[in-house]
Amino acid sequence: MITAKQTLIHQLWLRLTHWLNALAMLIMVTSGWRIYNASPLFNFSFINELTLGGWLGGALQWHFAGMWLFGINGLCYLLINLFSGRFKRQFWPLSPKKFVTDLWAALRGKLSHADRRHYNMVQRVAYLVAIVVSVLMVLSGLVLWKSVQFPLLRTLLGGYDAARYVHFFAMTALVGFVVIHLVMVALVPRTLLAMLRGR
Repeated sequence: MITAKQTLIHQLWLRLTHWLNALAMLIMVTSGWRIYNASPLFNFSFINELTLGGWLGGALQWHFAGMWLFGINGLCYLLINLFSGRFKRQFWPLSPKKFVTDLWAALRGKLSHADRRHYNMVQRVAYLVAIVVSVLMVLSGLVLWKSVQFPLLRTLLGGYDAARYVHFFAMTALVGFVVIHLVMVALVPRTLLAMLRGR
């Protein structure tokens, strides 16, 4: 008989892609902040001690390395989710009414986490938004990296300068997602154990 303690919550492939994605995002965000500092979009810059690369050239090298890890790992995550049927099982259906109910419960600290194998409606929406924002970040990043090679994509994003803003705000949204994610992990620490050991 399989007990609740023995029940697998996260498969190995999911845990691997999760932690590789965390590493890739850490590399890309911190190196991206150093790149941003070389040509800011707004009247502020990021603290150098929080950036990666040491200088613009070094930051670009780190960013490109992180880009490949983020892109390949993200593609593997999406394909396995789609072909295994996990995407449909975990993220659908969506219910606006249930989202509002779950969000209100979460804000009051009363959202149930009894079954960690299934996402509540707030988690479903948050993860789906994070996936869409990640794709947008990759697409805008391609325009910034190889603008001449992706003229249609550059046009769809409103041009090179507009793509910089899209990339920046996509990064900001992902960092916001990570911050909320970490807060939730701190409130429900057993979710971290599940992502480390699967159970």
